[in-house]
Order: sequence, then C-alpha cells, then structure tokens
Amino acid sequence: MLKKYLFLLFLAQLTCLCAQDISKVTGAVYNGIDKTPLTGVVIAIEGERISCQTNKSGNFQLITPLKGDYILTVTYPDFLVKRVPLSLENKTLDMGIIYLERDINIEKNDNLITLSDDELSDDGSSSSALGLLQSTRDVFLNRAAFDFSQAFFRIRGYDAQNGEVLLNGLPMNKFFDGRPQWNNWGGLNDVVRNQEFSNGLSPSEYTFGGISGNTNIDLRPAGLRPGVRISSSVSNRTYAGRIMATYNSGLQKNGLAYMLSASRRWAKEGYIEGTLYDAYSIYGALQYQPNKKNGLLLTAFLASNRRGRSSAITEEVYDLVGSGYNPYWGSQDGRIRNTRERKIAEPVIMLNYFYDSAKFDLQFGMAFQTGRTARSRLGYYNAPNPDPTYYRYLPSFYINSPIGANFVSAAIARTGFLNDPQLNWENVYRANTAGSQNGKAAYILYDDTADNSRFTTKVNGNYKLNNKFKIDFGLGHTTLKSDNYAQINDLLGADFHEDIDPFSNTRNDLITDTRKENGDVFNYNYELSANKTDAFIQLNLDFNRWKGFLSGQFSTIEYLRNGLFENERFFENSLGQSEEISFSDFGIKGGLTHKLTGRHWITSNTAYVKRAPVLQNVFVNPRESNTIVPDLRSETISTVDVSYFLRMPRLTGRLTGFYTRFQNTTDINFFFVDSGVGSDFVQEVLTDLDKLHMGVEFGMEYELSASVKLSGVAAIGKYLYASNPLVTINFDTAGVDEELIDVSGSKDLGPASIKDYKLAQGPQKAFSIGMEYRDPKYWWVGMTANYLANNYAHISTITRTNSFLLDPDTGERFRDANEENVAALLAQAPLDNFYVLNLTGGKSWLKKGKYLGIFLSVNNVFDAVFRTGGYEQSRNGNFGQLRQDNLSGSPSFAPKYWYGYGRTYFLNIAFSF
Repeated sequence: MLKKYLFLLFLAQLTCLCAQDISKVTGAVYNGIDKTPLTGVVIAIEGERISCQTNKSGNFQLITPLKGDYILTVTYPDFLVKRVPLSLENKTLDMGIIYLERDINIEKNDNLITLSDDELSDDGSSSSALGLLQSTRDVFLNRAAFDFSQAFFRIRGYDAQNGEVLLNGLPMNKFFDGRPQWNNWGGLNDVVRNQEFSNGLSPSEYTFGGISGNTNIDLRPAGLRPGVRISSSVSNRTYAGRIMATYNSGLQKNGLAYMLSASRRWAKEGYIEGTLYDAYSIYGALQYQPNKKNGLLLTAFLASNRRGRSSAITEEVYDLVGSGYNPYWGSQDGRIRNTRERKIAEPVIMLNYFYDSAKFDLQFGMAFQTGRTARSRLGYYNAPNPDPTYYRYLPSFYINSPIGANFVSAAIARTGFLNDPQLNWENVYRANTAGSQNGKAAYILYDDTADNSRFTTKVNGNYKLNNKFKIDFGLGHTTLKSDNYAQINDLLGADFHEDIDPFSNTRNDLITDTRKENGDVFNYNYELSANKTDAFIQLNLDFNRWKGFLSGQFSTIEYLRNGLFENERFFENSLGQSEEISFSDFGIKGGLTHKLTGRHWITSNTAYVKRAPVLQNVFVNPRESNTIVPDLRSETISTVDVSYFLRMPRLTGRLTGFYTRFQNTTDINFFFVDSGVGSDFVQEVLTDLDKLHMGVEFGMEYELSASVKLSGVAAIGKYLYASNPLVTINFDTAGVDEELIDVSGSKDLGPASIKDYKLAQGPQKAFSIGMEYRDPKYWWVGMTANYLANNYAHISTITRTNSFLLDPDTGERFRDANEENVAALLAQAPLDNFYVLNLTGGKSWLKKGKYLGIFLSVNNVFDAVFRTGGYEQSRNGNFGQLRQDNLSGSPSFAPKYWYGYGRTYFLNIAFSF
C-alpha cells in the first residue's frame, strides 16, 4: 500500500512538473460581422512551427513549451490576419473570443501589374514579382509585386529562372529558359489562391528550389472557400475587360469535392497601340478524400492566350510619335492587324495522391502538358523592309549620311513618317500581287512555332521524427519533346513562297520542294528533347531559440537535337541527331535562425549550387545546325543572405542583406553586325560570364491606429558584370573573308571588356512609402509613393571586344581609337529615375451570407513617362561606324527602349455566395 501511495505521489509531482513546462492558449474565433464561429482557422505563434486549428464551434487550444513574449497570429482565407501579443508563463491563457474581419483588400491580388510583351525577354515571364504573391504577407515582397513591377523591378536583380513554381508539388518551370510560364494558368485567379511561398533561400517542404524563392500552389478544392464567385473587371492596361466565374462544392460528406472555373479576357487594343488581347481559361478539379489521411485529386485546365506584341523604339522615334507608339501594326479594312502576335495554348492534366498524418505526409503526382506556342512575324524576301521605323525611312539616316547631312531629305522623311507611321498592309498585298512576281511572295506572315509535350512525375515526403527533427525529401523526373518549325500563316495575296535564303541564295532544305503554300513548314524544322531527374533531401532542426536546416540536391539532365531539314549552308551538320549533351549537378544550402526573443530573430542562409545551362543556351543556332556551344559548362551560384525580423503588436519589419555570384554563365544573342572582321547575321556566344548581385532589402509596417497603417520599403542593390567573358561569333551566310574564320564558320573575338558594367536587371534602387485607411464600415483607401532609380539598358558585348577597334577596310586599328575616345563612345548611361504615385480603394458588403466587393486602383496618377528597359544595338560593330553615327546626336542605330505605362486604372467587382 505504501508503494502505491508513493507512486501516486510521484506521478502527481511529475504531472505538476510537466504542467509547469507548458503553456495552454485557449479561445474562440468568430466572424466579426455575423458573430458566427469560424472552423479551420489557423492559430500559430509567429516565427514558430507551433499551430492548431479551430473546431466546428470555433474553439481552439494551443499547447506550447515556449516562455516569453510572442505574437499570436490568427489566419483564415479571405479574412484579415489578426496579430495578438502573448506573454507565455507556463500556464493557461484564455484569449476569449477573437473576431476576424473580412479582407476587402483580397482583390488587390488581381491588381498585380500585368506583365506585357514589352519586356526584354519578350515573354513577360522574367519579372521577379513571381506572379501572384498571394502566399506571403511580407510588405517588401507585396510592394515589389504591386508597385515596383510596373518598372520591371526584379527582386535582388534575379531572373525568374531563379524561382521555382510548383502545382501540387510538381515543377512547372520550362526547360527552354528555366522560367515558369504564368500564362499557362492565367485567368484562373480563383483557383490558385492557396499558395505556400518560401522567400529567397528559405527551406521549402516541396523542393530544393531556386535562390529567389519557391511557390507551391495547392489546387485541392477542399482547401479553398466553397460557393460561387463571379467577378468582372475593366482596365486600360493589357486587357480592357475580364469576367470570371467559379464554383467550389467544398468537401462533402461522401468525401467528394469538385471545382469549376472559367474566365475570359479581351481587348481590341491595350495601353500600347495595336496590342490586342484575346484569352480564355477553363478549369476543373475532382477531389476524393475517403478519410482524413488519404486523398486523390484529378485536375485539368487550359489557359489560351493570344496577344499583340510591341516593339522597343529609339529616342528619335519617341520624339516623333511618343511612348505609346508600336510599329508592328497597321490598319487593314478598317481593323487593327498586328504582325507580331503571340499565341499560347498548353493544356495540363494532373493526377495527385495525398497522404497526411501527424508524423508523415506523402504526395505523389503526375502531370502531362501538351500544346503549342507561336510567335508571328512578317517576312520579306528581296523586298523592302516593311517596318516603318527601319533606319532608312527616318530623318537620322539622311542626317548621318557618310557623304554629308541632307536636311531637305531628312525633313521629307520626317513628314512622311508622321503622315503614315504604321505598317502599310495595302502596299504589302500590292507587292505580292504584282505581275513581276509571277505569284511568288515578296512578303509572308508566318509563325515561329513550338509544339511541346511534357510529362512530369514526382514524389514528395515529410517525416516528423519528433518535435525537434523533421525530414523533407523528393524525387522527380521530367521529359520534354519539342517540335520547332516555321509555318506559313498567310501568303498575303501571293500564290506561293520560295524557300530559299535571300542573302546567300541557298536552300533551307535540300530534301523538300522549295515551293511552299499556306500551312506549309519552311525555313527550319527540328526537334529538341530533354530529360531531367532530380532528388533532394532536407533536415530541419528546431531547438526553440535555435532553428536550422540543411538541404542537398542532385540532378542529371540530357539534351538532344534532331534536325528534320538538310540546310544547304550547313548540310554536313543540320540533318539528323546531334550528340547527346548531359550534365550532372548538385546543390547544397543551409540556414540558421536565432530567436533573440519571441518578437526579434535573426536568420542567415547560404547556398552553393551547380546548375546546367538552359536549353536555349546549349546549341549555337538550333534552327540551322547541331553545333553545340564549345566548352559548355554548368553555371555555379554562390550566395548568402542575413535577415533581421521584428514582430511587435503594431510594428513589423524585415531587414535583409544579400550577396550572390553567378559564374561560368553562357549566353547567346542573334543580330546583324558590321564588325571589324566582317558584316553578317551572327550568333554571338558568351562563355565564362560572371555576374555579381549584392544589396539590402527593407520593409516595415506600423499600425498607427485600428484604422490607419503606415508602411515603408527600400531596396538598394548593385548588380554588375564580374568578369570579361569570352566572345565567339558564328556567321550565318559566310558574308565575311573566309580567312578570318575557321571551318565551322565561327570567329573567336577573345574577351569582352565589360567587367563592372551594370546589368540590365531592372531598377537597382527602389523606395516606397505607403498609407492605408480602413474604415469600420468596410471601405478603405490606400496610397503608395514610389521612387525607382539606377536602371540600365543591355550593353552590346561585341563592341567591347578588340574587333571593335579594327577598321574592316584595312584590318588595322583605327588611328584615333584611343582609350579616351573609346571610353566616351561606350559609356553606359542610366535610364530614367522617376516617381510614381499609386492609389487603391475598395468597399464591401456582406448580407445574409452574400458578399459583394468593389476594388479600384489607379497607377501612375501623374502620368509620368519613363523607360523600363532597353538595349544597345550591335549593328555598328566597329569604332568608325559607331563614331560617325553618333556625330549628329541622333544616331540611326541608337539604343532602343521600352516605355512604362502612363496613368492606368483597374476596376473589379466580385460577388460571392
């Protein structure tokens, strides 16, 4: 009996000791409008991996061993995040009833600046905004997405290939350029709201990822708000109108949930002249969850997008017709017709299995994507260039003439351009139907087409050993087959096109007939294939005040080209398969977090990554031959960042410093050049290229009162070339002295002196202050004032090689090409520093479970004109020509620039029930 009492006494003391080592936080969460309980609200201690959810009655109980001052976050979809200060003292703390308010600012995600084809990559995918940043509340990242991106600001100066996007854990970045193609799910805003974002080098449960962050989009209907949502928008940006409709059944008693969504976006003309927009999207998902642990998901969607593109223009053209001018279009039979359209239609079907338990989570998925991308252009053959901004049609051509300025002809050219600044379709048809052509086309409209088929499979797992150790892992495989060819879209009144290169008078294919008609493949035809296998494993450590992770990745990738045309200019190396190019790479990254207190912590991350070149930088010119970039190597990335986080009841903030070096980068460019070693269309190959990115990020929010919030954001970067890369040019038509090139048609130009030149990666300085007022009657207004600076155009690399100094007539160095004159001619000038003011506002109503919300934004209120990017033209590839062209102050081959939008608006009305 005594032993029994002693045991009970010991157990009571042990229970008491255990109770003293934990804190219990209890309470309930209700809807602030109708005072009804909310189920599934996430209750978490900020900065800690400790959380729970409310039950059907809205009640919660969170148990934690932590002690000290912390911030409790209360999060629920479509509601404002509630942040409550806590003082944990190893006892029970009753929070009472916490009321949440609906987030009428949720429509702001639709106000993300819609990227246009004006960007340097010409595909609108290279912004560091990472598409929809609905998965993060970080004030700096949101400001970068919603305000800075109108100037194509890139977070840390990184290209979009440095961030990975996953759908249900399956990677979606493209082999060709390494970037995610957000247009593949564009218009499906309602179904991609459930996102998990890891910033920078932070660990992700689903992937090793990129150095700029990773986004996993969970498409399960059960994770999104059930009901019907209908919204409509009007805008004067890339599209004029949009309508979306979504129905989500929610998870039913039989374990089924399904979701349907569709949208339509359109514009006869966007903000830039001649840029039509025609897009529709459809989506369907069926989820079956027989129990809490297991679930299946079948998803299918298609986002079809057709849009008119616009061109960069010189300052001469801007001075004549303004920043909204676009030379790619002309009027035909009273309607706008753009020669440069981009069309994307790549449907996706996915099957996923999910297993969720307290200790172990597993996701397995398969995705098949197929479809077509096409870019149209107007080709001309032994006929005048139809581009109205062609240099011979502008006043500068006559002013910069080698035989002396002719101001009379310049004035005539100016008047002619102003009277008819657009492409003349009537002249194009007239030239094609002239009797002298005998039915042969002088002009054709054709598509550069890629038919892609991609299959991806991946398994991800997360195993929680205990409260201190957790392991994440993943294994995936992706295959790609891409058919690339030019296809005649419209013969424009002619009977046929003769498939012969007009510069060299050689056949593009020795096998097929040179006579081509509408719908025929011509010019080039080849296949690309790629196979990638990758695996990662990650160890996460949690020792309360100290947290850390260590992650490793290994990948293999193979590339192959198969030529389907036998090109007469490259008949020995154009038809059939290339040799297989393979890479085996690895990456390692880790991070450590130290909690100074529950409201202050410091994080440091570092990574070393070997990354294979993307497919577009493997073959010198895949349209014509199997030639592979010589001495092709994997890129090396070394990076580190350090962050300080502040989380107070009213004040939150983050300060981050970062340093990144890219080494052994390869880049390929295409252009026509009059160089010191010849004139021709060339492919310029850069190897051993290093880039340096360093800087600081700062973001802060302060709740001045329950209704007023202030914010401040700053980014100061230094992005520059960190080496003098080796430059090789490959000649297309042998329009150069054969003694100057090798048997492959290439010429080694040696190093380009570009070290310490600035990278064209968007503004390197950005500052913003903002203020928001939220009224208790559910309306709000916001304002941000933004300043962006230190933006630069892409430099011409070939003009920084020794060939630039050679006189093509003598082969000797120009006599007056001294260091001072060359430096003055090649000085890199920054683009505009500018201010923009953006305004937002909204109002919502909720009655009997029906919600109506209105959102309005006006960007660039004062209609500021600014250049967002540009590039130096490489046509004048020798000192003599470039100097002569610049004498007048209005060069014919001046840099070309893209211009940002002026004052624009976006109005959205959403109704849900």
